Amino acid sequence: MTDNVDTTVARETDSGRDIRRLLELAGLAVTGTVSLVMIAFIVLFWLQEQSIASGAYEQFMIAGQWLDHYLGTNVFKWAFMWQQLAMGVLIGIVAPLIGTFLVHREMALIGETLAHTAFAGVAIGFAAGTLVGINVPLYFALVVSILGALGVQWLSEHTDTYGDVPVAIMLTGSFAVGTLVISWGRGQRGISIEGFLWGDLSIVTASSARLMAVLSVIVVAVVIYTYKQLVFITFDEQAARVARLNVTAYNTILVVMTAVVVVGSMQVLGVILVAGMLVIPVAAASQIAHGFRETMYLSVLFGQLSIVGGLAMAINYGLPSGGSIIVVAIVFYLATIGLSSDGVRSLSMH
Repeated sequence: MTDNVDTTVARETDSGRDIRRLLELAGLAVTGTVSLVMIAFIVLFWLQEQSIASGAYEQFMIAGQWLDHYLGTNVFKWAFMWQQLAMGVLIGIVAPLIGTFLVHREMALIGETLAHTAFAGVAIGFAAGTLVGINVPLYFALVVSILGALGVQWLSEHTDTYGDVPVAIMLTGSFAVGTLVISWGRGQRGISIEGFLWGDLSIVTASSARLMAVLSVIVVAVVIYTYKQLVFITFDEQAARVARLNVTAYNTILVVMTAVVVVGSMQVLGVILVAGMLVIPVAAASQIAHGFRETMYLSVLFGQLSIVGGLAMAINYGLPSGGSIIVVAIVFYLATIGLSSDGVRSLSMH
């Protein structure tokens, strides 16, 4: 009798897990489809003057008008709103994707550091625009942030400083440089960088949306290609070295991808809050996930839900997008704590 009861419970447990996995895969499929639609819009907007894309772009915008009609909104008929939504959707994928590795390697601070490094890059970009007319602050931020990531990695490998000291030095140093450049620039012709501090949808442009699309495709492709190696060094770096895996190279790949994601996310989330999207969805997923891979899946889903909820709040009430998204993400985190029966779960590697 007891054996029959145990067998029934086991079957119900397996059935519940199968349903949960199907729901997760369905959510990922929807997320992937939406992201492809957003990338398609970015491409169509870019090529709308070409005969090959003009018809498809017009049909896309007509579909947006119908969406507004049925949903009672005033969002989807505007091209600039599609660009903002596209940025958000892509951030909701790549930030938790990279954040999953960072959190489990206890490297959450690196995101904040590279955000401040990117801030220095934006400041230099604005100064360059003021002096010589080269107004591409995001590209300056991308270059400076990648150099900062490489600098942190080099300091960690070649100095005897303790733990996260190189990270702290880079964080404070880059922010100091940014503030000096901004102060100097304001004395020249006036530089406004506030939107980059806490996120502002109005500063999202077609070129920044294209940049984010390209960076997102690169990040996802690199994660897929190097997934096994990144997981190996995440859970046992010493064993990876013994196995003669080039740990330094893969660590460098991880920090550079973090820099890329941070720069791509700055306009929507802001320098001050961008690290939250690397960490909070992963923290929420870890409360209810049963393994590393499931944590990654759930973190992307929580990231998407946070983006959708945060953008809806920001658009409806005229609030900063960065703060809105992070507040919604924290709500999901608190909800998962309530759903979790054991608090923070110990994650297995598989």
